[in-house]
This record gives sequence, C-alpha cells and structure tokens, in this order.
Amino acid sequence: MLKPVEKKKAYEDIVHQIRTLIEEGKLKRNDHLPSERELSETFRVSRTTVREAIRTLESMKLLQSRQGDGTYVLVSSAEALIQPLAAALFKEKDDIRDIFYIRKIIEPYAAQLAAESATLQEIEEMENVLRSQEESLERGENGIEIDSRFHMLVAKTTKNRIMERLLLAMIDHVRQSREKYHMEDENNRRAQRSLEGHRRVFSAIKRGDSAEALQSMLCHLEDIEGIIYCK
Repeated sequence: MLKPVEKKKAYEDIVHQIRTLIEEGKLKRNDHLPSERELSETFRVSRTTVREAIRTLESMKLLQSRQGDGTYVLVSSAEALIQPLAAALFKEKDDIRDIFYIRKIIEPYAAQLAAESATLQEIEEMENVLRSQEESLERGENGIEIDSRFHMLVAKTTKNRIMERLLLAMIDHVRQSREKYHMEDENNRRAQRSLEGHRRVFSAIKRGDSAEALQSMLCHLEDIEGIIYCK
C-alpha cells in the first residue's frame, strides 16, 4: 500500500502517495493513519519529513491531526478529487445563480447519459439515497448533504470523468454556500420539492428514458433555483 520514497523528494512523494490513496478510496474518511514513527519506518525517512508532509496534507484539508488521538482522513475520495478543481474554478463571492446557470447547461445531459449507462448497482445506490432523503425530510432536517449526494451519484453514473469532476465541483460549491449562509427553507419546502424532483429524475434513469431524464433534471434545477431566489 505504502512504499519507501527517494530521500531527495521524500516530502513530495509522501504527500502524493497519501493523496492518491485517498482519491482512489483506499484511505477513506475517518480512517486513522499509522503513527509518525510507523510512517517514518514505512517511508524510510525522518519523522520531521513525515510531519512536514502531514502538515501539507492538513493545509489541503485532506487530513486532520487530533491531539492525543493521531491523524485522520478528513475527506472522501470524491471530495479529494473535487477540492482542487473547486478552488481553481470558484470563489466565495461567486453568485450561486451563476453556478446554477452552468449546472442547467451540463447537468441535464449528465442525467441523459446516466439513463443510458446506469448499472443495476447504481440504480440501487440512487434508491438508497432517495430513501435516506425521505427519512431525513420526515425528521425535519434540511437534507442538504443527502441532496448533494444524489446529484453526485448521477454525475458519477455518466462514466464521463471530466463531466463528473466538473459537476462534483459545482455541486459541492453550492452545498457549502447553502450551509455557510444558512439559506432558509420554510417548512422544508425546498427539501420536499427537491425530493419530488429527484424521484422524477430517478424514475426516468431507471427506465432508461434518456430524453425524459434530461428534461426532468432541467425542470428540477429550475424549480429549486426558483424557490431559492423567488421567495
């Protein structure tokens, strides 16, 4: 899994190896990394070099050191992939309406591709996400995280990695903006309409109806955008 590194570029190699393991899903969110001593023995470098690499990975929001408890993976594989892209493409001051505009151009075609290529396992994953979203709504929660998960799964199902990464970056940016500014959702109206839209998109994908999947996703995005900005 991990291997010794060349001394002259030890720091960069450690960062690269750990980041790659996170991106490939071999290290998952909340996984506990080996101790500094164990890592230094594995990489055959000093503990100072290991600490430098860990500090860099922390600054990249990939790892988190917890005093007295060790170092943990902070993100999932998808998040590790999209964070650099999101940082490059989007800024905090960007208007979410501009992001929605681009999403309405790209994401309906993602749903179309998903309807053409979804596997039985991916269909089952979408069903599980919708079930979780419904349960979250019944508990009175805003369900932002689960909402984003559905869109991310549709993006993944396209089998187009460039489209997937672009959409994941946009979806994650919108999710973080909603959380940061605590966008109001009176009586969970947005959450309820979101679930209804997801069900229509999912139904079309499950049937393999690519034209309906495209139209359903476009209508869903327009609907949610209208709720957010036309209160």
